[in-house]
Amino acid sequence: MTVSTPSSNLGRHVFGIAALSYGLITLTWHDYNDGHHQQRYIVYAAAAALIFGGAAIQFGRTAKVGAAVLGAAYFVFVLLCVPGIAAAPQIYNSWGNFFEQFSLLNGAALVYARLSSAWSAETLNRTGRILLGICAASLSLEQAFYLSATAKLVPKWVPLTQMFWAVTTTVLFALAAVALLTNRMALLASRLLTMMIVSFGLLVWVPLVLSNPHNHTNWSENAETFEIAGAIWILADLLGEHRLANVNNSKKKSGEFNAQVASGEKYQR
Repeated sequence: MTVSTPSSNLGRHVFGIAALSYGLITLTWHDYNDGHHQQRYIVYAAAAALIFGGAAIQFGRTAKVGAAVLGAAYFVFVLLCVPGIAAAPQIYNSWGNFFEQFSLLNGAALVYARLSSAWSAETLNRTGRILLGICAASLSLEQAFYLSATAKLVPKWVPLTQMFWAVTTTVLFALAAVALLTNRMALLASRLLTMMIVSFGLLVWVPLVLSNPHNHTNWSENAETFEIAGAIWILADLLGEHRLANVNNSKKKSGEFNAQVASGEKYQR
C-alpha cells in the first residue's frame, strides 16, 4: 500500500486527485436554476479551490501551496457542518459529516506541515495519529448508528451476508482508531485502514457510478471516499517514513559502535 522510501508521496497524490475530481464533480453537477446567486458563487469558489489545490499538490514545487488551498477549503467545509450539529446535536449524521470533512482538513494540514518543516517528525506523526484516530472512531460510530443503511451498501455478491460486513467494518474502524490513538501498531493500522476505505470505493461506489452514472451522489461519495483514503494514506506514508528513518539511524549507530569496538580491539593488540 505504501512505498517504504523516505520520499513516499502516494497518499498525497491519491488525496490530490480525489480532491480535484470532487471539484470537477461539484462544478459539473450543481444546479444553478435555483436563483440563489450567492450559493452559485460559493460553489464556484469551492470547486475552483479543490481543482487548483488538487492539481497543485501533485508537484513538488507547488505541493505546499496546493495543500494550503485545500486546507482552507476543507476548513470552510468543517465550519459549514457546525450549524447542523447545533440544530440537531442528537442526530449523529451531522457529527459524521463534520469528522469526515475534518479528516480531509487533517490530510491537507499534514502535507503542508511536512513540507514546511515547522514541526518535528515526532510531533507531526503524533498529531496526525490522534486527530485521524478520532476521525476513525467517528466513522465507526457513524456506521454503528446507521448499521442497516451501511449493510445495504455492501454488494450482494460479496461472500457472507451484508450485515456481517457492515458489523465487521464497523469493528475494524474502532480497532484502527484505538491503534492510532494509543500508538500500538499505528503504521499497520493506518495501512489497513487505507486499504479498507479504498476497497469501499472500488467495491461500493465505483459499481454504483457505473450502474447509475446520472446520480450525483454516487459520484460525490466515490470521490469523497478516495479523499478520506488519501488522508489516511498520507499519515501512513509519514509513519512509514519515520519508521524507516529510525531503522536507518539504528543501523548507522550500530555500525559506528561496531567500528569503535573493532578499532579498540585493534589498538589493544
